[in-house]
Amino acid sequence: PRLEIKALMGLLLASLEKYEGEFLKNEIRFETIGDISALPKSCVKAINALKQKTRSFSRTTLVLALNYGSRAELVRAVRKIEKPASEVEWGDIASALDTAEIPDPDLLIRTSGEMRLSNYLLLQAAYAELYFTKVYWPDFGAEDFRAALKEYAKRERRYGLTTEQIKKDDKKNR
Repeated sequence: PRLEIKALMGLLLASLEKYEGEFLKNEIRFETIGDISALPKSCVKAINALKQKTRSFSRTTLVLALNYGSRAELVRAVRKIEKPASEVEWGDIASALDTAEIPDPDLLIRTSGEMRLSNYLLLQAAYAELYFTKVYWPDFGAEDFRAALKEYAKRERRYGLTTEQIKKDDKKNR
């Protein structure tokens, strides 16, 4: 509903304004994934301003998913690739994703008892460990996070090829 969207965009603007000082003080780079061009102009302006102010920071990065969906991300990525489809390799797609400069997640936490990824990081989460909890997001706190990390630590990680390995293999095979 429009009223809900307006409230969420107001919350986004207020949060960016409220926490800008924390980003600068703690040298946290701010990034987004998703199609922010569809957001209200005031939000796009505030997002881009914070990205600009924090772009040189490299110690910590906060990535906010806004107007994001994996299927739409894949469509945007494919449209960026300027070569015939028969020549496209996974590395080309990976390099065109919103998350091209962001490591794939090791752990994906899904709150609220839902047992699905809901169109979120579908390609990037291919080798992520999944953790499902019935706790709703607003109530998900430090203890819940520690429980997820504890469970994650028990798991034996088995990886397929990473995006970087695939890119190297693609280059070798050309």
